[in-house]
Amino acid sequence: MYCEFFKLVEEPFNMAPDPKFLFLSQDHRDELAGLTYGIMSRKRLMLLTGDIGTGKTTLIATILRHIPRNRSQFSVVANTTLTPSEVVEASLLSFGVREIPASKNERLAKLEQVISQGDRDGRTSTLIFDEAHKLSPESLEEIRLMGNCSSLQILLAGQRELDDVINSKDMRALKQRIALWLKIGPLRNGEVELYIRHRWEKAGGGQSPPFSPEALAAVSEWSQGVPRLINSLCDNALILAFKRDDPWVTMPHVDQAALSLRLARPERLPRRARPSRNGKDSPSAVSGAPENGHARGTGRFSFRRLFFRNGRNPAGR
Repeated sequence: MYCEFFKLVEEPFNMAPDPKFLFLSQDHRDELAGLTYGIMSRKRLMLLTGDIGTGKTTLIATILRHIPRNRSQFSVVANTTLTPSEVVEASLLSFGVREIPASKNERLAKLEQVISQGDRDGRTSTLIFDEAHKLSPESLEEIRLMGNCSSLQILLAGQRELDDVINSKDMRALKQRIALWLKIGPLRNGEVELYIRHRWEKAGGGQSPPFSPEALAAVSEWSQGVPRLINSLCDNALILAFKRDDPWVTMPHVDQAALSLRLARPERLPRRARPSRNGKDSPSAVSGAPENGHARGTGRFSFRRLFFRNGRNPAGR
């Protein structure tokens, strides 16, 4: 709606988990490196937990896009409201198996065949459960038993509730098998501004994002650094600015967007920038990153470097 008005190629704050727009904050860079290392080092059971909207699915999508398929094969199960008997079936379907055996023993044997064939082809086999916090204890126990399959790797990704489930007394057997436990949080102070700039540039914005300093402070305040909420706020604020033919997104735009989204105002609010004397936000551009390019969250992540550290050539040669 507003792309032509702000001279953009595409919407910068789309809610879809697109790796193209991945912003490598301190946490995201660390966990992306951890996930890549864990998969390429054949860690058998890995966990990735974080609050709602912090970017877990986007990290998984980035892994799937960049790890060479001649080195890995993946099964991603996104619908995790499964019974224990459906867990193996869903895993096989995602690995590309279309003829699912009737009995559980035959299904496990088929899964073993898929993994063994991957080993012969020089590919790791990774089974990923997104939204794993929705899995029942019985399904988690089934997944633990599936971990006995030769060299199968398992990644459980879910919200913070998964931490509590894994730490419960009944999950001791599963917890003892965890080789890598990664946790991701909201963006830190100063990263919200860099996040908005990053997505604006990826969407084709030739100039700095048209957010006043007060608007940026409001986005940080309302979102509390959660990327999904940042996207919702910025998208709605841009729509409001477009409707009013305003070239700048100001604090009132953001506040109105937050209210229309029914966001709860945080109890403790960071201090906003002081408005100008005329009572309106100053339409100054987003400040740039430091000249050395090493601001927190702007460092580049290299899949190639990690592959070579593990003795693997990303080109498959």
